[in-house]
Amino acid sequence: MLSLHHTHLFASDVDRSIAFWRDHFGAIVLVDTEFAGARNVFMRIGEGRLHLYDQAPKHVGAGTVHHLGIETDELEALVERLRAAGVSVTDVRRHAEADYAMAQGPDGVLLELFQPHAARVGPALVEAGYFA
Repeated sequence: MLSLHHTHLFASDVDRSIAFWRDHFGAIVLVDTEFAGARNVFMRIGEGRLHLYDQAPKHVGAGTVHHLGIETDELEALVERLRAAGVSVTDVRRHAEADYAMAQGPDGVLLELFQPHAARVGPALVEAGYFA
């Protein structure tokens, strides 16, 4: 079996990163432990998993990861909550298949916040269960 299990991010301030993901996306800390010589925090966000490594990124912002995609069924409300908390978020961009906005996460990680329109998404993606 092969399956993408998690995304692992460096965190210059792991407690600030935990708070960001918990407060804005409902992340739940599953494990907070020392592993391989550093603090590692394993979190669940909906059906996805995010691991934080307590070490500053070598390069803040864009690198080998372009963005993390976060599906929501309340895009407008999420954008407003993030803005109210001082998070940099673009205006919502509207497309036939999905609406989305881009936000800046801790350490400059780019986040795509998107709300698909199931009735207008290609049937192959819907049948594959690609969206929640």
